[in-house]
Parts: sequence; structure tokens; C-alpha cells
Amino acid sequence: MRILLLSDIHSNAEAMEACLATAPPRDEVINLGDVVGYGASPNEVISQSRGLGGVIVRGNHDKVVAGIDSAESFNPIAGVAALWNRGQLNSEAIGWLESLPKGPVVINSLPGIECVHGAPDDEDRYVVSPEDAAEQLVKAPARITFFGHTHIQGAFQLRGKFVRALHPAYETVAKTESWDLPLEEESSYMINPGSIGQPRDGDWRAAFAVFDSDQRTVSFWRVPYEVRSAQEKILAAGLPARLATRLAAGR
Repeated sequence: MRILLLSDIHSNAEAMEACLATAPPRDEVINLGDVVGYGASPNEVISQSRGLGGVIVRGNHDKVVAGIDSAESFNPIAGVAALWNRGQLNSEAIGWLESLPKGPVVINSLPGIECVHGAPDDEDRYVVSPEDAAEQLVKAPARITFFGHTHIQGAFQLRGKFVRALHPAYETVAKTESWDLPLEEESSYMINPGSIGQPRDGDWRAAFAVFDSDQRTVSFWRVPYEVRSAQEKILAAGLPARLATRLAAGR
């Protein structure tokens, strides 16, 4: 089975469209949350996400935009964007966000896999270092955990008693590229497809991944998109300029 892994779209329709146009044929879609927030196209990305179907878990921005959580825990820029996103949505879209399940979510047809936004033990926890990942991997019931939240593409591998970080090695930051990671049978993994709508690993290109359960490989992808269009929408909406400028830097 070939599974398209999406995460942290953050209301960036241009980035999502570029990823979907590039992604190879798939049997299933897993969306790891934060569909909305930050960007200026919440209605478009919700429509796209609903149309794709598949498995989805809620993110922290989804909760705030839906009104499940308060924006008080966000920094001021994130809070302004979340409240603006909420104001653009009708009751049906809000209801869809409210209905998104809390991770971990398991897939019956794929035993040994779980899907979370932040971490298995806390949907809002950031897993950014091997030490963070080790705490999760040693107690996770699944051999593979798909997660998002950090906006950093890559994986953590637990082999024996040691955890190492694995990050794609791309040639440029200008064209469409992919990088394959074979998964070892005896290892456990936390795998982050990266952020579609707001990468923070120094690469401005939209990020996603594809998991092939038969071949036991993860293909990480980076895709250029119409970043200027996304920036112009943010500025036209009156959102903080920082949300637009950071898209070009991948930070």
C-alpha cells in the first residue's frame, strides 16, 4: 500500500496544490493535522483536505480555530492568524474541524502504525531531538509513528538502545526532489513528512512524504510552489507581514 503523508498545511492553498500535483498515485492519505492557521486560505485547504478523505488527526491550530482551545497559549502572531482563520469559516467548516480526532489514531489495515500530531503521549508535544524521540519510541506500542507539529522533515530511528536523527539530503532548494529512506525491520521509527504550508528547516519548498508499506520505504519530497501568491494573500488579508516573509526563508 502506498500512503501519501501530509502535515501542517496551515491554510497555504498554493503549497498544497503543488504537492498534490506532484505526489505519485496513492492508495491512502494520512493528514497529521494543522490544516489551518497562519495562512490566508483556510476555506480552500479545508475543502481540499475533505475531498482527499483518508485518515486525519487534529493539530493544535485546528483546535484553536475550531474554538476547542484558546489562543492564549499561542504567540501573538499565531493567535491573530488563528482568530482570523476562524472568522473566515462557516459553521460547517468549523464543525468539521471540531470533529477531527485526537491522536494517536491507528489504521486497521496497517498494523504497527499510529498517527499523531505532536507525540503519542501528548498531541501538543514537540519532538525535535533524539532525546525527545527516545522518550516516545521506547514506550510506543507501534513500530512506526507518523507525526508532524515541528515543521521539520525527517525521521528518528530507534535501533537497539540508540536513537538517531535522519534528514533528507537534497541537491538544491530550487526544484522538485525526493529522497528515499529504507526502513529496517528491527528498528522503530518516528517519521515527519514536514510542513506543506510553512517549513521551518531552512528549505522554503513545500514538504510531504510517501510511505510504501510493501517496500518498507519512505520517500520524502520537496516541491517549489507559487510562494509569492501565498504571500500576497496573507498581506491582502491584513495578517502580520512576518507570516508572509518567513515563507520565502523556510523558517
